[in-house]
Amino acid sequence: MAEARIGVIGGTGLYQIEGLAGVQEIKLNTPFGEPSDAITVGKLDCVEIAFLPRHGKGHRIIPTEVPYRANIFALKTLGVERIIAVSAVGSLKEQIKPADIVIPDQIIDRTRGRSNTFFGDGIVGHIAFAEPFCPVLSKILFDSAGETGASVHSGGTGIIMEGPQFSTRAESELYRSWGADIIYMTGLPEAKLAREAEICYATIAIVTDYDCWNDKAESVTTEMILLNLARNVSIARQTIKLTTNRLPVQRDCACASALHNAIATAPELIPAHVKEKLKPIIGKYIR
Repeated sequence: MAEARIGVIGGTGLYQIEGLAGVQEIKLNTPFGEPSDAITVGKLDCVEIAFLPRHGKGHRIIPTEVPYRANIFALKTLGVERIIAVSAVGSLKEQIKPADIVIPDQIIDRTRGRSNTFFGDGIVGHIAFAEPFCPVLSKILFDSAGETGASVHSGGTGIIMEGPQFSTRAESELYRSWGADIIYMTGLPEAKLAREAEICYATIAIVTDYDCWNDKAESVTTEMILLNLARNVSIARQTIKLTTNRLPVQRDCACASALHNAIATAPELIPAHVKEKLKPIIGKYIR
């Protein structure tokens, strides 16, 4: 089976990576079900990439129903160590304009009922999540995006809402009062699961609208989002291409050892079937 050190999770508008050579489509099943779609593995400028469309080809899966655990687990089994996630987002700040790019560094969880951990069923783990995005990967993404000519913002707090409906005006104003910068529906539990899997994770957030707080701007619609995305998907692709050629081989960030001392359950008390199920995640710590 093909392997790749870099994974790309494409959001709305990004359903494939152009220019991949030696393409192989891999269909996987995991202990958490099937991923959103087949994973495409190929070389981008001699760098192995694993691409997964978060919503499935043809955009068939709503944010709540994305099989996040299966997606991250499948990428982990392919050898992925870094994930570049692409998401369409709304802006909560006047200075963050539609067509801008944000590389966020913080998130606030407003989702409900999504399975957000690999742990449970007889094993307890508590990862540190104060810095939810890999700072090393985020810095390279920011520098690369800047070279495309895009207006790029370094850092920012994202609200992750449940969806699939957009915000009410009262909700939008509440999130602005919290100092949040952008809002979207898919950053969690994706980022939490990537950290549990010791995978570096960072996001290219493509701003498509002003949510609904800005009464001077057109109200957010699906048509608006898709139109603005079409303009910026090429920037996301260029950013990914530049980034993959600049990533260091060795990882010295905290993401790479996130599970060190995080598993609280005594090894002898972890059920054998759980050890086997989670072997790709916990295997280097629990045997």
